[in-house]
Amino acid sequence: MILEKIIFSIVAFYLFAVMFYKMIKKNDIVYVILLVIQAIGITLNFIEIVFSLKFNIIMKIIVYILSIILPLIIVCFELKYKMSFSEKIKVLIARIALKFNNTKFAKKMLLQIVKKYPKSYEGHKYLAEVYEKEGGMRKSIDEYVRAVDLNKKDYDSYYRISFLLNELGQKDDAKVMLESLLSKKPEYINATLLLGDILCDKGEYKEALNIYSGGLKYSPNNYELLYSMGIAYTMLNDFKNAKIAYEKAATINNLLFKAYYDIAQINLISNELEDAEKYFTRSLDDKDLESDAYYHLGKVAMLKGDHENAVKFVNLAIQLDKKYVKIAMNEQLFIPIASRFDFPVIEDEETEKETKSNLTEKEKKLKEHLEKTYEVVDMLSMTRTRRPKIEKEKEINERGQ
Repeated sequence: MILEKIIFSIVAFYLFAVMFYKMIKKNDIVYVILLVIQAIGITLNFIEIVFSLKFNIIMKIIVYILSIILPLIIVCFELKYKMSFSEKIKVLIARIALKFNNTKFAKKMLLQIVKKYPKSYEGHKYLAEVYEKEGGMRKSIDEYVRAVDLNKKDYDSYYRISFLLNELGQKDDAKVMLESLLSKKPEYINATLLLGDILCDKGEYKEALNIYSGGLKYSPNNYELLYSMGIAYTMLNDFKNAKIAYEKAATINNLLFKAYYDIAQINLISNELEDAEKYFTRSLDDKDLESDAYYHLGKVAMLKGDHENAVKFVNLAIQLDKKYVKIAMNEQLFIPIASRFDFPVIEDEETEKETKSNLTEKEKKLKEHLEKTYEVVDMLSMTRTRRPKIEKEKEINERGQ
């Protein structure tokens, strides 16, 4: 019993001295709180000895936790992670504030951390996240760079730097960083997708395909990779492989209606009208694609000689998106039935407002490419076969009126 008290006192006072030294050295209030807690445990033990009391097991556990176990955990934590316990507590508080979207408090706390602990990896990383949320991309990049300097294996921060550089238009710098990141961690799929997108933006579609294919080795069922490959193949006019990639992507994610829409457009270009109709119909389930799909279903119906459905589909497209007023009026294919369209009276500004899109740059280029390809194919087809027929239908239609 006496030996236990002696050992307890030696260990407790030693740990108290350690905490006191940390408080003096770091001038941090957290260590003051820890000292107070430890002092309570030591005082309770002192009272038991002086007044010859016999604490029950619960009180003894409390005394040991306050005097020895808690400070010992803190000492071991700091030795293992090479960081101040106070720093960890403050980072934790800042992260909780971020979870509740209190960026102002989190930012204030994190700025205090990096000022007091310039080598605080977590402090710099979470401060970068705060700056990013605030829209301060350059400040965010600086903090992510500091985080990476402190932790070379922080691939997430490396990726965020690349992402922000790309957002700032520094695509070449982002490309170099992503290539470096993938050389160290080739299974990082987000980096693969971003690098592929940057290459697509630069028109380097074959190189993008190599990057996407490399990513599939690590994530063969990633529908985003497959869909991106479909886009790259499409831009290279390799429609066969594009359709295969789109089909695989849509099989993995049956809500990827834009893949069905792209297959339908390719089928329309190839004059595979039955397949085009099937895939455009599938894509109708996506509200963002609904008006486009109806308009193209109108084209399919017209090419099949089904004027009634052509009128119905184009009118549905116009009801959903007024941009199709001008588009349909300028479409030669619809000349024989143009008088049957429900054209609302609208201002030019209103039409422009309706045509705003949520497509990514990559998807906008894809859409533009497919439309231009269709126009070229359609023009050749019209010259050879359909133009005389349409002119005749137009003449009959005018006579009937």
